[in-house]
Amino acid sequence: MHSYPQFQTVMNRRRFMHQTGTAIGISGLTLSRIQATSANNKLNIAAIGVGGMGSGNIQKCSNENIVALCDVDFKRGAKTFQKFPKARRFKDFRVMFDKMEKEIDAVIVATPDHTHAVASMEAIRRGKHVYTQKPLTHSIWEARQLDEAARQYRVATQMGNQGHSSEGSRLTVEWIRAGVIGEVREVHCWSDRPLRGTRFERKLYWPQGVAQRPKRKQSVPETLDWDLWIGPAPYRDYSPDYVPFNWRGWWDFGTGALGDMGCHIIDHPYWALKLGYPKSIEASSTHIHAETAPLASLVTYHFPSRGTLPPVKMIWYDGGIKPPRPEELEPEEEWPVDGVLYVGSKGKIMHKSHGGMPTLLPLSRMRDFQQPDKTLTRVKGSHEQNWVDACKGGEKACSHFDYSGPLTEVVLLGNLAIRTEGLLLWDGPNMRVTNNKSANRFVQREYRQGWAL
Repeated sequence: MHSYPQFQTVMNRRRFMHQTGTAIGISGLTLSRIQATSANNKLNIAAIGVGGMGSGNIQKCSNENIVALCDVDFKRGAKTFQKFPKARRFKDFRVMFDKMEKEIDAVIVATPDHTHAVASMEAIRRGKHVYTQKPLTHSIWEARQLDEAARQYRVATQMGNQGHSSEGSRLTVEWIRAGVIGEVREVHCWSDRPLRGTRFERKLYWPQGVAQRPKRKQSVPETLDWDLWIGPAPYRDYSPDYVPFNWRGWWDFGTGALGDMGCHIIDHPYWALKLGYPKSIEASSTHIHAETAPLASLVTYHFPSRGTLPPVKMIWYDGGIKPPRPEELEPEEEWPVDGVLYVGSKGKIMHKSHGGMPTLLPLSRMRDFQQPDKTLTRVKGSHEQNWVDACKGGEKACSHFDYSGPLTEVVLLGNLAIRTEGLLLWDGPNMRVTNNKSANRFVQREYRQGWAL
């Protein structure tokens, strides 16, 4: 069980009344998780954020009952609305819950990063199972709060890092833990985000390294509720430089390249090596700006020994920076644009992101390689189906918040280091930097009035 520092939060009257009312019935909820309420044993699922990643998540749950769809922009959500014409439509998820709470069993949250926590917490406190896109939250403190709330309310949870359900991720963990490459003390993780494209022609996928906000004021599209889109973040004028996609690089809304890709790429070494909390983090990057993440960064994590496992240095690279190409890789062999390299005392393993299949280096070692026994449970169906099965009383979903919450904390600690100069010493159980008090301002953010967690 985590310990939590006492952060002061604002609670509006509506939330207070709901929480006190829920607390009265919590004993019944915790004894038996909510099961699907429809007669055909299908979940009644609602979705918040249905125009982007959410559309794919919903489609993979389409064998269930999709009863409510919520998006702040009905134009962006139109294709999903058309696929599920019987689902009720909303712009404000709080209104959706107030009107349909008894008709909803489970919720998919696929909004921009800055509203993941408030939407997910609203669902959890109403006893709904939750699938939340990666990164689980926008801040470290929020990840800790969601993890604790999910445990308290006994709901089935899943973070949308779909590679965690893959065969490749399980093979990587089994190989590492079986000692195929001996003790692992060094790991390299990299992504080309925010770039995208080929080695010879890369372009920005979304803007980063931007020093100032857009100066020209523009009219809000008629179909978009801009105030709801801003949600808990500090208010600013609308700009197409933020929506529907480019919010990822702006600190008030997104978590940059590391937040976007870290929960995919760091996931495997975090799982395989049982990393837990780092003891220190340090970063270097291109120009630091208050508004956006840098164009490229390098973050070094130091994890202490864990039982019989040795200390680990893990280095993150983004923006086109990569670790040195392994000497075991032949010139004609692929050095991927994103992936992980494990350096062990008896060899190296490499794989691509999103659950890529592991390979030994040099690749010639794979010819006669006898794989160790399979010790991990395999996921049947999609990452979303894994969550649906958990909602219906099956085994816990593989990337439940007890796992993905701490993973998200590690990812977001990298952003904390990027935004702060110098080596940071991290007290994980108490969730604070011990050698730089000013750095702690990035552990928890302030919410706009009316949007308290």
